[in-house]
Amino acid sequence: MLAARSAQLLNLADLGRDLGLALNTVKAWLSALEASHQVIILRPYFANVGKRLVKTPKVYFTDTGVLCYLTGLKDPEHAASGPLAGAIVETAVVIEVAKAYWHRGQEPRLWFWRTATGEEVDLIVETAGGIVAVEAKTTATPTPSIAQGIVRARGLVSAIASPGYLVHLGDAELPLGPGVRALPLRML
Repeated sequence: MLAARSAQLLNLADLGRDLGLALNTVKAWLSALEASHQVIILRPYFANVGKRLVKTPKVYFTDTGVLCYLTGLKDPEHAASGPLAGAIVETAVVIEVAKAYWHRGQEPRLWFWRTATGEEVDLIVETAGGIVAVEAKTTATPTPSIAQGIVRARGLVSAIASPGYLVHLGDAELPLGPGVRALPLRML
């Protein structure tokens, strides 16, 4: 059940109801999964933007192979064309960024940004150079229109630096407009 919710807002009450478990039991198991690095929980990034932001965290499996296995995806074609394709790509991007920090012996400082009206950036990364916005998309041909979440977030949150990055499944690294670059997933 949790694997099917990777890269989504985490509602523990709904998860408990779907599993037939008490909320405290769900919290205990989630804590065990997080402590053993099977999942990571991203908290929302808060900034004073004058709008109510979503306060619910998101969950990500740290191994996309395990994620695919648990959701019944048996081959890459099924994973790439199915309803979980976007969640799998977003999970892969978030986890690759987190792993880059872990392998340097650092604790990753990662969040996501989402307003109550649904404006969203998949990943907010605190770096030495500032806050960086990252979007993950399943497309192989990125266009400026799919980077609007980054542009909008940068307009509302002054701490977000340029450039922002849209990570995609194609091969091209290219500009998508002022302060947004498209990067192939393989470059992470």
